Amino acid sequence: MSPLANAPLARHAMAYVLAGGRGTRLMELTERRVKPAVFFGAKSRIIDFALSNAINSGIRRIGVATQYKAHSLIRHMQRGWNFLRPERNESFDILPASQRVEGAGWYSGTADAVYQNLDIIEAYAPRYMVILAGDHVYKMDYEVMLQQHEASGADVTVGCIEVPRMEATGFGVMHTDADGRISAFLEKPKDPPAMPGRPDVALASMGIYIFDTRLLAQELRRDAADPESEHDFGKNIVPHLVAQGKAMAHRFTESCVTSGAEAEHYWRDVGTVDAYWQANIDLTDVVPALDLYDHNWPIWTYSEITPPAKFVFNDDGRRGSAVDSLVSGGCIVSGSSVNRSVLCTNVRVHSFCQLSGAVLLPGAAVNRNSRLRNVVVDSGVELPPGLVVGEDAAEDARRFRRTEKGVTLITQAMLDALPT
Repeated sequence: MSPLANAPLARHAMAYVLAGGRGTRLMELTERRVKPAVFFGAKSRIIDFALSNAINSGIRRIGVATQYKAHSLIRHMQRGWNFLRPERNESFDILPASQRVEGAGWYSGTADAVYQNLDIIEAYAPRYMVILAGDHVYKMDYEVMLQQHEASGADVTVGCIEVPRMEATGFGVMHTDADGRISAFLEKPKDPPAMPGRPDVALASMGIYIFDTRLLAQELRRDAADPESEHDFGKNIVPHLVAQGKAMAHRFTESCVTSGAEAEHYWRDVGTVDAYWQANIDLTDVVPALDLYDHNWPIWTYSEITPPAKFVFNDDGRRGSAVDSLVSGGCIVSGSSVNRSVLCTNVRVHSFCQLSGAVLLPGAAVNRNSRLRNVVVDSGVELPPGLVVGEDAAEDARRFRRTEKGVTLITQAMLDALPT
């Protein structure tokens, strides 16, 4: 008998992370980087959550498909995710669109991003494929979902979550029977159907799919030969299996990982500037909805070597302090007050500044006498002395990107375009 015969199913699985989407709703935050590479939670990147879930679930073969402005993402993965070892039957493959299939160019859809690398997948011969979106923030044990997939005999198992109905327009929405079998699947409907008996709630796809590898290969080859297909999991592969095979829903509540203190099953699509800002600021709560301090389910990432965070000056009107905030290594808060904010690595806040609701990405610098409220400052941006943001909505909108909910995004290009 094989030594892996009684091992967890995750040991027979390969995780395949789709990380090529631009994420246009994050506006200028994705002008230089793809959405999964955007910084989150003071020291991580968004993609670290899907990758960490795979590692913590016991999956030791991982592929990541990249496409749009991938350099920042590829560099991050090379630095932080290079610990998997082939001699232990582990692998980590970065798979940019590279015309591996005759006549192919860029990935034309999520399914095509897997199809173009089928030769690599089949060489590893995993029993299961766990297809993951690389741009969501959550903690989940994929082993639980794998166990359900195996027990149900499904052709595809789809991870799903309940969302307010009119927020489901950006998701795949499904109907299920009492046993969890999917009877209908609509990708990004303009008028999402409600769950039976719950008119304000829809059952939405998380962009997580589990297939037996052999069946997936068959479906991808069938789909690739269809000139009418958009070669997309949500638009083509899953609806076909709903109609012609057996598609099952897996509820996120059954596999969400918590440390016990959280009040909800946490999953976020941080796809807009408002959602991105809010998810970061929520981490400053005394008991945040997402526990990053759970040592039993760590969020792996590339940890840059930095000195400790530092707070200097203790004079009236010039006191370096941070309250209800996340402050990373390499940060220096010099004679300024920081409240309910997130400071990524190597941020500098100079004297006589007041920050509230500020998300400052790595290497940002806030010069003297500035007041910032409800802002996201891109990496490497140096704010001029005396800058005031968050007190005059019209002035903020004139100079920077201001959202409907009052969050201001600041990039270096916006600052450079200001009249001198």
